[in-house]
Amino acid sequence: MERMLLTFYDFECRLFQKVNRHFKNKHLNLFFRNITHLGGATCTITTVLILIIFQTGPSRMTAISSALALAVSHIPVHIVKKIFPRKRPYLIVEKTNFHANPLQDHSFPSGHTTSIFSVIIPNVLFIPVIAFILLPLGMLVGLSRIYLGLHYPSDVLAGVVLGACIGSLCYYLLSV
Repeated sequence: MERMLLTFYDFECRLFQKVNRHFKNKHLNLFFRNITHLGGATCTITTVLILIIFQTGPSRMTAISSALALAVSHIPVHIVKKIFPRKRPYLIVEKTNFHANPLQDHSFPSGHTTSIFSVIIPNVLFIPVIAFILLPLGMLVGLSRIYLGLHYPSDVLAGVVLGACIGSLCYYLLSV
């Protein structure tokens, strides 16, 4: 079992480095430094509040389910970060590129990825056609977290799963 975990970690570090090695590209830097904020607190909270204020009927309930999912999703993120205190890759993986003043808390799971997926999934369930826009956007936020040296791929994957599950649950609970 331990050997299998070490093999997975080695694979994950190599995948992380393949993404992070492009850090010195000024255009990608600009893109990913900006797109990552879409999963941050300011953007996600502002988005759900605007949607709640300006939507009516079923659209408003979808916005409320996004807001509820966003709020609820932070509970398991904080609990899991305490249970699995995984250090961020820039602290462990050699030759990781990252900006000054990176995050200091634990990396597993990715809070930004969890947040963006908890917000977008209720909207995708309500209007499936917008999945072509919102899901790639969410994936770009997750990819930005790896690119910026802040998360391993499994941190991001866990954030996708956690955010999608909570977003789906909140949508179905409030749409019934």
